[in-house]
Amino acid sequence: MYKYGDSHLKNHFHLCIYQLLEMATSLLSAMLPAMAVNITFDHRSLMFDGERKLLISTSIHYPRSVPEMWPKLVKLPKEGGADYNFEYRFDLVKFVKIVQDAGMYMMLRIGPFVAAEWNYGYGVPVWLHYEPRCVFRTATKPYMYHMKKFMTKIVNMMKKGRLFASQGGPIILSQVENEYGGWYEEIYGEKGKEYAMWAAHMALSQNTGVPWVMCVEQDAPYTVIDTYNSFYCDQFAPNNPLKPKIWTENWPGWYMSFELLHVPWRDKFWSHCGGSWTTTSYDYDAPIDEYGLPRFSKYGHVKELHRAIKLCQKALLTSNSTFLYLGPQLVADVYDNGSGDCAPY
Repeated sequence: MYKYGDSHLKNHFHLCIYQLLEMATSLLSAMLPAMAVNITFDHRSLMFDGERKLLISTSIHYPRSVPEMWPKLVKLPKEGGADYNFEYRFDLVKFVKIVQDAGMYMMLRIGPFVAAEWNYGYGVPVWLHYEPRCVFRTATKPYMYHMKKFMTKIVNMMKKGRLFASQGGPIILSQVENEYGGWYEEIYGEKGKEYAMWAAHMALSQNTGVPWVMCVEQDAPYTVIDTYNSFYCDQFAPNNPLKPKIWTENWPGWYMSFELLHVPWRDKFWSHCGGSWTTTSYDYDAPIDEYGLPRFSKYGHVKELHRAIKLCQKALLTSNSTFLYLGPQLVADVYDNGSGDCAPY
């Protein structure tokens, strides 16, 4: 485990957030090249040294597992035809290298606020709440100071390990903040917008050599890709027609909650009446369950879906779709590049 900082408080801050990073890893059928790769984008897709790639994603919260499980958790999505793996645990560098050894690309979702239904959004330590004049996720100097310090620390760790694609590593995208626009930005008003733009430009100033994304952020500047998280993505479009459409979180289910009776006895929150509190299983009915085991038949169905999509990669990335009405509640998007590659959906 990494320890850094010159005081107990600094160590605690860095270790808290370091242990609570969220990331996404992407695997491709070919092994990763050893040389540096230039990652660019347009409205169709990401491009690797000018070559378009179709990437399929999957998520893994690695702090919710132990390091001994990581190689298997990385291997199962790859066998299922996925191109991404999101998430984290304590030794971030070790996890990134496991992903690289598996022949996968990675999207590093630095945050530090990444939600994930954890207190303070995973990556923000409790003590920061008591910092004078510090308000989370808005334009207040104490929060912005610590956020930039943390972001720079993580980026420098990745640079030191030569883990960005621009250095020959697996990280092809990085993310700052999480699901801010449309919710919190509106709540904070002008201070929220100021913070969102500051976060975007602060991230760009890190000079990682790979693009940055902000999910659910309609105000993202042109140089940052705005992406989407939801059950469905068909109505989403980036805020600029020159950006690719990226679905950073496709929710396959939801977490289970268990309501329990709370005993009313000398509790300063529930001192006069009984209440309920909820514990959860963060399983989400995912293709790989919370124990790291494939969930059949969903895992098998998703694997075949990924295989079918990959067979259509050339048509999908080199042509625009034509909408075809086939009958009541039956429509198709047809991709035809005029060179014999055709894919209807």
